[in-house]
Amino acid sequence: MMKSNKIWLAIAILLLGLNSSSAFADYPDRPIKLVVAYPPGGGTDIVARLIAPELGKQLGQNITIENRGGASGNIGTDAVVHSPPNGYTLLMGNIGPNAINVSIFKKMPYNPEKDLSPIALVGITPNVLITAPDFPIKNIPDLIKLAKSQPGKINFPSAGNGTSSHLSGVLMNSMAGLDMVHIPYKGGGLAITDLLGGQVQVYFATIPAAMPFIKSGKVKAIAVTSEQRSSALSDLPTIAESGIPGYSASTWYGLYAPKGTPNEVIEQIHKALMEVLKNPSVKEQMLQRGFEVATTTPAQFATFIHSEIAKWAKVVKIAGLEPE
Repeated sequence: MMKSNKIWLAIAILLLGLNSSSAFADYPDRPIKLVVAYPPGGGTDIVARLIAPELGKQLGQNITIENRGGASGNIGTDAVVHSPPNGYTLLMGNIGPNAINVSIFKKMPYNPEKDLSPIALVGITPNVLITAPDFPIKNIPDLIKLAKSQPGKINFPSAGNGTSSHLSGVLMNSMAGLDMVHIPYKGGGLAITDLLGGQVQVYFATIPAAMPFIKSGKVKAIAVTSEQRSSALSDLPTIAESGIPGYSASTWYGLYAPKGTPNEVIEQIHKALMEVLKNPSVKEQMLQRGFEVATTTPAQFATFIHSEIAKWAKVVKIAGLEPE
């Protein structure tokens, strides 16, 4: 009798495993939601809207974008963390809520390494320092001179506390001995609107968000924040070569699913995403908007995230920022 029970138990476990796999055999059989944890118009929203249509074609389902801004990306990210882990709710994450925020907020509603399943890095872009056309600077030395002559008078916005646009300004303050004042917004699009309106003076915007305004002449581009010049703005100098040696800050974007999403679903989405990022049309559109296309395995992306959390924790500490 005991032997018979063991046999039936083994059969039950086997059937459970088969049923678990078969439950996702037809994935996806309905539309997929891609959450952007910011309002429309910022870099994360732009890359999501570039990727979503082609990713939907690869997976055979429509992908809809849902913008859920607030708390520097934490609100939308947390919503994905608490979504069913079935592949039908995904996150276009970025450096803020998925790396920097753990050093900025005393209480995080989620753990970016433990509560999300990384699928792949999608793109990297430096920020670009922009001003209104009539703001009286032409380069970084001009800005340093003006900021030192008017401490506390120059405001720089960000897409939210802890975002790369925030820490890019903090890093410049720290390295150049400046006292520019940070003004947090709920998204990059709102920050550019107020820059154009004169409420803030300089903005470390993502290149994708700033590019249309640069091309139209509505804003003036001063320098990029990366170590090397950007292929999208090749004539523009880096901040490092413009008078602040060693300065470097870039933004990255990647695709995530809630923790617990089956491996076969993660692998299917990853395979589809790699096809999208190899598409010449998609690559060209991303490059035109300032994204350098990046591709990784889920494991490589997880390692990258871990290193970014450690890197930005050091920057936050050096900058003397207290968790909020």
